[in-house]
Amino acid sequence: MAMDKPVIIAGGTGLIGRALTRALRAQHVPVVVLTRRPEGQRSQPGLTFVRWNPDDPAALQATLAGAAAVVNLMGANISQGRWTARRKAELYRSRVATTRALARAVAALPADARPRVFLQGSAVGYYGDRGEEPITEETPAGDDFLARLCVDWEAAAQPVAQAGVRLVVLRTGVVLSREGGALPLMLRPIRWFVGGPLGDGRFFLPWIHIADHVAAMQFLMEHAAASGPFNLTAPNPVRQREFVRQAARLLHRPAWLPAPMFALRLALGELATALTASQRVLPARLQQLGFRFRFPTLEAALEDLLA
Repeated sequence: MAMDKPVIIAGGTGLIGRALTRALRAQHVPVVVLTRRPEGQRSQPGLTFVRWNPDDPAALQATLAGAAAVVNLMGANISQGRWTARRKAELYRSRVATTRALARAVAALPADARPRVFLQGSAVGYYGDRGEEPITEETPAGDDFLARLCVDWEAAAQPVAQAGVRLVVLRTGVVLSREGGALPLMLRPIRWFVGGPLGDGRFFLPWIHIADHVAAMQFLMEHAAASGPFNLTAPNPVRQREFVRQAARLLHRPAWLPAPMFALRLALGELATALTASQRVLPARLQQLGFRFRFPTLEAALEDLLA
């Protein structure tokens, strides 16, 4: 990748976007962050914040022209609140409509101004609940709301590939970071001595340390043979009850109080089913390309994050 050309990160103020920005800047790669709220963000040498406005395609194309790569991480938080009809519409719009606008802007650029690669966010929710079945990138899509959302989300990026730009789809699992995201929420009941499995805790939890997620994105960005979907999960998924057990051990807390499924469904509605879907996801294609995980096991990841 040409170091004098910027990487454009759409949704770069989120957890993953901030971590990727730090990693790229550490390698002296200029970064432009597209965000709905650039106010309060401080641009500095090598880092610029630009307002995301999908209704102004000319301005968007001007921002994208000449970039080395585009990374699309936009999307409202899936687990924030019950999935009402209005919330589902927002989850859909924030992913599919924004991806469609970004992909069309890239495709409309002159060939010599297009990025070499476009990294498109997605999620392991693509696969739905698969029970004990090992999941690779060859596994077909599920048929629940989240799976259908991911299918449409990925499809919205196809104009990029049709324009001849290398398209990489990131099917991300639960990203573990001490700076935010799912991990602090998952640890809170354990810290308060009320931790335990969700339901029977037998469902598989596809997780990845944020350092490995960022390293995988950079690996795929720079690997010319990488295109299509990639599972961004650690190679050793665990059952949710095992996650609770290991976290409780490291925090020196008990983990004895299960959360009954009926209570979860009462509190969260349809979201409860999505949060307890069993997904034994394996990063098959990532490993085939030779990517090496720094934190391949949950024990190693939690020891680093809880140190």
